[in-house]
Amino acid sequence: MTTAATLPVVETFHSLQGEGHHSGRSAFFIRLAGCTVGCPWCDTKHSWPPDRHPDMALATLAEEASEACRNGAAFIVVTGGEPLHHSLAPLTEALSVSGRPLHLETSGVDPLSGRFDWITLSPKRHRPPRADLLRHCHELKVVIHNTEDLVFAESMAAGAGEATLLLLQPGWESPDGQQLAVDHARTNPRWRLSLQTHKWLGVR
Repeated sequence: MTTAATLPVVETFHSLQGEGHHSGRSAFFIRLAGCTVGCPWCDTKHSWPPDRHPDMALATLAEEASEACRNGAAFIVVTGGEPLHHSLAPLTEALSVSGRPLHLETSGVDPLSGRFDWITLSPKRHRPPRADLLRHCHELKVVIHNTEDLVFAESMAAGAGEATLLLLQPGWESPDGQQLAVDHARTNPRWRLSLQTHKWLGVR
């Protein structure tokens, strides 16, 4: 676990949030390197090895985030990889100077660190999340490829908070997942469909 004044960073960029409840909103993304969860369908496998990506100073990340916020970013997203493999308290403290909400995207396999205004939990069936993160996430987003994923999604919803938003996201290029997610959202009013709109639009 990294605790220094630097973190391994795959990329930073200013774009639109493509998924989930905040889809379509301007955001600045910090993609941290390192992940041991190992999802076979992951679209950022290049982020898994932390030693293949440069360390960036937290002050530099804060400067980039503040610049993006001056240019319209409504919030800052810390993603990965699996960002909670690192201690994020120093990072969130540094980012607080931007004055914008801080969002976290995590699988929930590690303890929460740092202070975030919005937590998107994307749990994985082969590596279930910590119960405390499941209870306190703002948004539960489950990737759907097959009926077993739907069963898992409902089990996760049972452990989430009453106010947690529930989203089903079809696996990319998974026709079965798409149909299952659409049908389940149509017949279960607490769930809604989440699409990876950035991929459909061809934006970063």
